[in-house]
Amino acid sequence: MNPELEKYLNENRDKLIGFITHKTGDPVLSEDLLQESLLKALRASGELKEKDKVVSWFYQIIRNAITDVYRKQGREAMFTGNNVPEWQEELAPDEEKTLCQCFISLIPALNPDYAFIIKALELGNEDPDEVASKLGISRNNLKVKRYRARQQLRERLEQTCRTCATHGCMDCTCADS
Repeated sequence: MNPELEKYLNENRDKLIGFITHKTGDPVLSEDLLQESLLKALRASGELKEKDKVVSWFYQIIRNAITDVYRKQGREAMFTGNNVPEWQEELAPDEEKTLCQCFISLIPALNPDYAFIIKALELGNEDPDEVASKLGISRNNLKVKRYRARQQLRERLEQTCRTCATHGCMDCTCADS
């Protein structure tokens, strides 16, 4: 094993588990993913050319393992009839009430196409194919624009509502202040 990686892993195991748990929400799965990532790193350690980038290389292995889990959950959902992966489920009605509403006032400040996409897909739960048709773009282009719309809205929210943006926009007190 690469001595730099071994030293880093010994000193930062809890940090790595925390990183994975933050991404997956499951401490048991996090342990499994860390072990799986360690095995992949051991097998591929000969491929590492730049020894000074061992930490970023290992984090990429971890990110790939997390992505693989999400993909697997998505495939399993298709076969079990649950088309929404566990990590993308919608909020329950009582949770939705406590969700910060600050972002709604920021929508008009977005690019007009982005504002339309946020209103239609995120707030209106419209069919993506219909939204793409209304905009005169392909479904793949809609995915890119949706990502950019969310990103632009997130940036606006972070600029105007720092507390909520940092803490997940739950139990918002912005309207009170």
